[in-house]
Amino acid sequence: MSKRKKSKAVPVVIVLTVLFAAAAVACFYAGDWVTAQKASALKSVQDQVVAHNEAERDKYAAAMADFERETSSGANLAWPAQKSEGWDVLDLTSYPLESPSTVTMSRSQIMNNGLLLINQWHSRPEDFDESTMVGLGNYFNWAVQVADASVSLFPVAADALKAALDDAAAEDLTHYMVPEAYRTWDTQNTYFQNRVERLSSKYTGDALIEAAKKEVNYPGTSEYNSGLSFRLQLYDRNDKEINNTKYSTSSQGVWMNENCWKYGLVFRFPLNAWPLPTSTDKSFVTGISGQHNLYRYVGKGSAALMHYMDFCLEDYIQYMEEHPHVALFEDGQLKYEYYRQYVGEEASFDILITGRAKSYVSSLDNMGGVITVFEY
Repeated sequence: MSKRKKSKAVPVVIVLTVLFAAAAVACFYAGDWVTAQKASALKSVQDQVVAHNEAERDKYAAAMADFERETSSGANLAWPAQKSEGWDVLDLTSYPLESPSTVTMSRSQIMNNGLLLINQWHSRPEDFDESTMVGLGNYFNWAVQVADASVSLFPVAADALKAALDDAAAEDLTHYMVPEAYRTWDTQNTYFQNRVERLSSKYTGDALIEAAKKEVNYPGTSEYNSGLSFRLQLYDRNDKEINNTKYSTSSQGVWMNENCWKYGLVFRFPLNAWPLPTSTDKSFVTGISGQHNLYRYVGKGSAALMHYMDFCLEDYIQYMEEHPHVALFEDGQLKYEYYRQYVGEEASFDILITGRAKSYVSSLDNMGGVITVFEY
């Protein structure tokens, strides 16, 4: 009896073992299937995330491309629209400088940077310093023709003149000479007193002084007293024909008068149709009605605006007083930005600047203000 029961129990054990094994195998494969399903679901989600991110990147790239197209001119999108061709000036007086910060400057640092207004109504400042003046002959190892070793300018003006002369020479235009540049106060006073003596037989008192002023600037009020101005003529010691050539109508004079602004220089006293047929009479503004081949350094940015607006220096300073924040564009591209601040007669002051510009130059204007020109 016990043997029969034992013999029946063995198949049951086998069957159960097989069943357990089958269940284990089923569970194993079921686990793989679940894992596979989970992995598939996870990959689907990952693919969706990747696709979404790529779509967002494409949107961002498109938005940035639009933004770059809109801002490629360098202009603030809030500014008024500028012309896409030619020169254009925007009045930004109601707009602040972007990304502003301040730098502390002194009068002595920026007094001779180009925009000091000197004429019969505005004498050069009492704290004017001529110590950094250079003699053009020695400064350029006599590569620039000068009347003598005393012909001097501030370095910024000298360098601009040399750059212009070099480019003129590349056009085969030579024989320029600088017969006169800076005059000291004493030299100007000597000229003035000599004129007073010559007129003393006709006038006396205040009338004598006023008569002399019409022919020779009072000391401190001559453009020659700026250290930024110089006169040009043609000269060749071996060629009388060149020496007798009228400068303003010569090829050299025409080239310089048409191109000097590109080097930060301006023709200081334009008259009607002189020195160029297109010149506008500015004698009522400058107070000078004689024909003087006198040039003045003002800096490239200021010269560009003066050229485009047909300004003399007096016009320019007045314009900046009335429009203390402007921008100059060329063919839709921001070239220069101009910002004027009133500083009075303080020895030092904080100047507002923008961090967007490539470079900048600040200069006293002798009207209580500092004009900062930003280049882009």
